[in-house]
Amino acid sequence: MTGGKHHHHHHVQEENKPIDYAREVKHHKHNEHLAKLGAVAAGAFAKHEKHMIKKDPAHAHRHKIEQEIATTVAVAAGGYALHEHHKKKEAKKQMKHHHGHHLF
Repeated sequence: MTGGKHHHHHHVQEENKPIDYAREVKHHKHNEHLAKLGAVAAGAFAKHEKHMIKKDPAHAHRHKIEQEIATTVAVAAGGYALHEHHKKKEAKKQMKHHHGHHLF
């Protein structure tokens, strides 16, 4: 990326630096919410394109393709949301397990 503030989180554990599990939970929760939002948006677009197949029969083939792509995106985003949900649960479990060891 040029010029913008775009951060990639690689979660590489630095030597002698404890993992901030609360931050991990927040990170995965944020990603889960974004993925859910993407799934809903793509699902709504797929539904719109399905409607357009009937409303605009001259371009029905294009609308069908766009509906299928949007449906695929919605399913993928839902899968990613589920993945992030599990990562969030895992981070919460680790946070409870390590509670008091090196927080704050």
